[in-house]
Parts: sequence; structure tokens; C-alpha cells
Amino acid sequence: MRDGGAPRLRRPAAEPGAPRAILLHGLAGRADVWRPFLDRAPGGWEWWDVELPWAGMSDPTWAHRGDPVELLAAVLDGRHFDLVVAHSFAANLVTEAGSRGWFRELPAVLVSPFYRSRADEFDWSSISYYLNEFHRTFLEAMTLGEAARFPANYRTWMAHRLRDWVGPYGWMRFFDVYLRSPLVDLSTTTAARLVVVGEQDVAARPEDGRALAAALPDGRLARLADCGHFPMAQDADGFSRAVADFLTTLPSERRRREPEPSMELM
Repeated sequence: MRDGGAPRLRRPAAEPGAPRAILLHGLAGRADVWRPFLDRAPGGWEWWDVELPWAGMSDPTWAHRGDPVELLAAVLDGRHFDLVVAHSFAANLVTEAGSRGWFRELPAVLVSPFYRSRADEFDWSSISYYLNEFHRTFLEAMTLGEAARFPANYRTWMAHRLRDWVGPYGWMRFFDVYLRSPLVDLSTTTAARLVVVGEQDVAARPEDGRALAAALPDGRLARLADCGHFPMAQDADGFSRAVADFLTTLPSERRRREPEPSMELM
């Protein structure tokens, strides 16, 4: 049984007492998806990441173990951060967790989230698309990083392998979270939220992110024109600028506490 790893320090700050940010990957992703951003991440912050229970090709039984919002909360329980940056599926979990009292006072960057403002926006074609075209997100991921050097037919095979690893249970967890998005009470979230959308995203519709930013009490929107579902890798410079601009709007008094002994340093 895999419940996720311990948060890891990936880029330290030059000065002690710096605020601390945690990077959360999406469904079947890996923490390494943030590597292009980490090379450009705003200074003055500690940047941490973590391998979550739904990391790609790890133990797929995470989907048998209850609510993924609670799984995420368990991974970060007792950890103290000043900012959360969450991609895709994890962005939805952070948004929903805010309505339950977790992370609601923690500023967040929500990257490529899935969101509908009304329940009646879901129809049978929505289910058909996300079921039958589910592999397309993983195929896009195969064009990034080390996987990009593989032949196209191998990348296609790997995308289907990731889809099969997620399986029906994982897909149901994902789509159930998406279905719940219109029902989440966003009014209880008090902290600022930056929503980042790639205008070429075929997984999380750009209009999803625009609607979420408009619905949040303190929602801001950054649109990256030439990006798909992975703007932190597809336009790392533009993504980093958007995050840096957002950080300048946060209260300067946000400071981290001393590191917990259980945190793994890398």
C-alpha cells in the first residue's frame, strides 16, 4: 500500500526563514514534471515537491482507499507551507479541500484545473469524451522531458499503458471529483488563488479555468497562449513569470516555520 512520499526540498532559498511552497503533480504524473519550472522558480522561496499516491506506475490501489481529497490531506498533514502549487487533478483536490477547511487560508496556484460552474453542464458527451479520449493527456505528457526522445509509436503505447494503470477505479475517482466541482462551496476560501490555463489544453478546457477564476472570491487568471495541459513545462518562462507576479501580491509577513524532522531533504 502506497500513501505517498514525504515532501522533499528541491530548491532551497538563499536566506533563512524564507517562505515555503509545495508542488503537487496530477493524476499519473510525477514530481519531475516541475523540473523546468524549478530551474526558473522565483527566488526568495523554498520549493518543495512530493510524490502523491496517484504517481504514475506506482501502486494503483490508491483509488480503492477512499476520498482522494482526504488522501492528499493525509500526505500533507502536519506540514507547514506558505503556498501550494497544484496541477490538474491535484488542483481540483486543493480547491475542494479549501471548502472543507483545509488550505482555504493558504494561497494557491491552480494549474490546468477541471471545473464546471453548473451541474447541468455535464452531459453524456462529457462522459464519452473523458472516457474514450482519456489517453490523450498522457500522450501529451509523453512529449515532455526524457520521454520526448522516444519514437511516436512508443509514446502512444506508453500513453495507453498509463491509461490502463489508472484503470476504471482511478478514472472514476478523477471524474467524480470533476462532477463535484459545481457543487463545491468556493465562498469559504479566503486566500488568493491564481488559476493558470493553457489555451491549447485538450484535457482541462480553457473555459474551465476561466470559470473557476471568476467564481473564486479572490481568483486571478493567467492565460498562456501556446500551452496545453502542462504549462509549467511547455512554457516554463511564461509560467514562472505568472507565478512570480502572483507572489508579489501576497502578504510579506508569510513566513515558514522550522522544518519538521520527518521531511526528507534532497
